[in-house]
Amino acid sequence: MDMESLMAQAAELQNKVTAAQEQLAQTTVKGIAGNGECIVDLSGKYDVLRIVINPDVLSRGADAVASVVMAAYADAKSKADVIIDQVMGAATAGVSLP
Repeated sequence: MDMESLMAQAAELQNKVTAAQEQLAQTTVKGIAGNGECIVDLSGKYDVLRIVINPDVLSRGADAVASVVMAAYADAKSKADVIIDQVMGAATAGVSLP
């Protein structure tokens, strides 16, 4: 494979990855814990966009709040992981670099 062809493939891959990253930045997933006691909205780049906590949880103390927030975040992160794998897999599919 000549260097010019290799550079063209690398540029194509970079463009696809950049587009995929932009798509992920605009993607939102919702993590839910405790039957809706806490909802965490997360971007496809793992940025926390919003946290909603049911006031009933607040009355149960800091440990309860921490627990539902962590569970909702974990739910959102696992959903984001699936989307990230799909989007980045599609962006890099068919590109073989030596």
